[in-house]
Amino acid sequence: MPKKEPVPMNQRVRLVFEDITTLKVDAIVNAANNLLIGGGGVDGAIQRAAGPELLAACRLLGGCATGEAKITKGYNLPAPYVIHTVGPIWRGGDQGEPELLARCYRNCFKLAKKYRLISLAFPAISTGAYGYPKAAAADIAIQETKKALKANPKLELVIFCCYDAANRAICEKAFRERI
Repeated sequence: MPKKEPVPMNQRVRLVFEDITTLKVDAIVNAANNLLIGGGGVDGAIQRAAGPELLAACRLLGGCATGEAKITKGYNLPAPYVIHTVGPIWRGGDQGEPELLARCYRNCFKLAKKYRLISLAFPAISTGAYGYPKAAAADIAIQETKKALKANPKLELVIFCCYDAANRAICEKAFRERI
């Protein structure tokens, strides 16, 4: 069997302006709260789209600490898995927020590798109700993605799903400069 050439990083990362709950990937990432019980934003949208089984599964996980990640089935979603991670609340940047956000991505990528996932979609973790500055969050997401793709050649596709035009413009600029 011929050896497969590695796919360049810029072909393994995609930016989309779509509803994350409709993506056909191995797992979508949920920007969850510590209790994993749903809420507003992307968390509420994922919980509604997945159906009540997702909430029941999340209740069995016993919550999730900020910066950590846990995985469940996707239930009624096109994605077979949901990786739940809890991003930091922005408090000015001197309360460990950058490291906590980076840990969110690292822990999601660790679960992706453990479960042998080849495609993964992220929302803009912590940039909604948690108030993390969008450009700073995009920089961290890209840095951690580049590291993860180097460490896991089996991960074929990482999608960043933008939820509004402002986030899309910031992400497009960060991607052009860093990917």
